[in-house]
Amino acid sequence: MSPLRVAIVTTFYPPCNFGGDGIYIRNFVQSLARRGCEVEVIYDADAWKVGVSALHPPPSPEQVPQPDGVTVHQLESRWPLGSTLLTQQAGRPVVQHKAIEAILAKGFDVIHFHNISLVGGPAVLALGEAIKLCTVHDHWLVCPNHILWRHDRELCVGRECFKCSLTFRRPPQAWRHTSLLEDNLAHLDALIALSQSVADRHREFGLKKDMLPMASFMPNADAQASSTALGSSHDRPYFLFVGRLQSFKGVQDAISCFDDDSPADLLIAGSGEFEPELRALAAGCKSVKFLGKIEQDKLRALYRDAVALIAPSLCYEVFPMVALEAFREGTPVIARNLGPYPQIVEESAGGILFDDEDGLRDAMTKLASDPALRDRLGASGRAALAERWTETKAIDDWLELVRSIAVKKGKEDTKRKIDALFAIESAS
Repeated sequence: MSPLRVAIVTTFYPPCNFGGDGIYIRNFVQSLARRGCEVEVIYDADAWKVGVSALHPPPSPEQVPQPDGVTVHQLESRWPLGSTLLTQQAGRPVVQHKAIEAILAKGFDVIHFHNISLVGGPAVLALGEAIKLCTVHDHWLVCPNHILWRHDRELCVGRECFKCSLTFRRPPQAWRHTSLLEDNLAHLDALIALSQSVADRHREFGLKKDMLPMASFMPNADAQASSTALGSSHDRPYFLFVGRLQSFKGVQDAISCFDDDSPADLLIAGSGEFEPELRALAAGCKSVKFLGKIEQDKLRALYRDAVALIAPSLCYEVFPMVALEAFREGTPVIARNLGPYPQIVEESAGGILFDDEDGLRDAMTKLASDPALRDRLGASGRAALAERWTETKAIDDWLELVRSIAVKKGKEDTKRKIDALFAIESAS
């Protein structure tokens, strides 16, 4: 029997990606390949090139080795800015329509769309003939600026999209005032949200199509805790922040909780456009240390030895991998009571939520002064990761979803392929 053939359509794909969505998609692609699927990825290198400068071309697919079962199609044009702007304005793959259509015509059982904003906009959902899924990795379907962070200063509580787009220096999109989005969402068999918060926010902002919550996961190869022989080499207790340094990530609120008399340090792993402002805020404070980007092996040791991971984001996250990375090392999280974090903390019993700066201070004091509590919460997080957020469970759930759609649509060949994948997994 031929393998289950899956097409992945997305704007960014490593190494041409800026955030966690690309890493998630790569993990998902490689996990499908490990289960025996044949996966082809279509992504738009023009969008990445525009983001980093047209003078820095992406590496060719031949320069980025892929695992067995994975083929990557890198879309490029002679005019990256023009191609990207046309897609952004029209909500259609104006330049790359024929290229995407030709690849999808090769015969797939499943087409799974991810970040579609600049690979083709809503109209890309109409291309291809297969079972169609779409996972949202931000709030772009209801927010032109992706993050429901109005005017780059506050949570969005009401649409001011024209002004807000100008604040983010992005051209307003006329297609959002048409039925283009709803018309093309109708081509999907399932629209997937990685947390209940994402589904709730989309409904709150007027999306009519139902969303199916489906949890994120940690790849099997990454799920084991790091060796106890490794050490962080930091000589004082510390709390850890990991992520891009942007204003809406809320790191400034964490910095405000530290001074020269703090019994623990704040280590900040990451870089970004807001870093100069954060460094200015922390100027002269010996307990706040900026580490820049950290290699994964060293980052794992930093997670493991931290009192807790601090997740102070001011905007609605989707499902941050940093929480699972902390749980993998037996480290609890202290997270703002916003977005997916209430769900993550409730399901894991692996952290503490806070609402304001006083709440953050209290949570840090509680964990720093009670190592037994810290270890108990960390152990709960690690146990939840092993039960709820594994690669095996995520791919099983995905295959079950596709199988149920195949049965409903009478696609017997797709159903048989999935049954065979389950049989192989069971035998192994």
